[in-house]
Amino acid sequence: MQTLKALALTGILLLSSFGSKESGLGVGDKAADFNLKNVDGKMISLSSNKAAKGYILVFTCNTCPYANMYEQRIIDLHNKYASQGYPVLAIQPNDTGKSPGDSFENMQSRAKEKAYPFPYVIDETQQTTTTYGATNTPQVYVLNKVSDNNFRVEYIGAIDNNSRNASAASKHYVQEAVDNLIAGADVSTKSTKAIGCTIKWSN
Repeated sequence: MQTLKALALTGILLLSSFGSKESGLGVGDKAADFNLKNVDGKMISLSSNKAAKGYILVFTCNTCPYANMYEQRIIDLHNKYASQGYPVLAIQPNDTGKSPGDSFENMQSRAKEKAYPFPYVIDETQQTTTTYGATNTPQVYVLNKVSDNNFRVEYIGAIDNNSRNASAASKHYVQEAVDNLIAGADVSTKSTKAIGCTIKWSN
């Protein structure tokens, strides 16, 4: 009986450890900076763009059907808000051994094919993804600059409430959050559930 209890406890502890990747930054936390390679070979960090008032930080990839359905909406967000100080910065979080379609070379091809107007960087070690606590693609963190090289997380979650049909979405969470920040107001919806593919973690 004691042996069974010990095994059960071990199982619970193991499950808890697997769930640790879901912990991460919350709304109101200081955004963690990073230095990740863009598809053009340059290294990108939050401090790279001195004119940025914040970022629409998107964890996304080539291979997820949900990410593909949101791809044009991500481009549209950048085109709408980059000039107002809130550009998109896209991070590919998947382990490329488990998801070869998300390799750096395939990222370069996708960015060129779709003419991405924003940086598309790879998180090769998955450390940035773990730090933020991202679990899905796509998943958005809206960041707002509070001082030099210091950004705060203002929103976490989905882009809108209809992954399959952009025109049918009735709630545009990211757009609303950025509009709130530009207006100097509090973000009205601070978090939603990110709907998409689970991130492919390395072993």
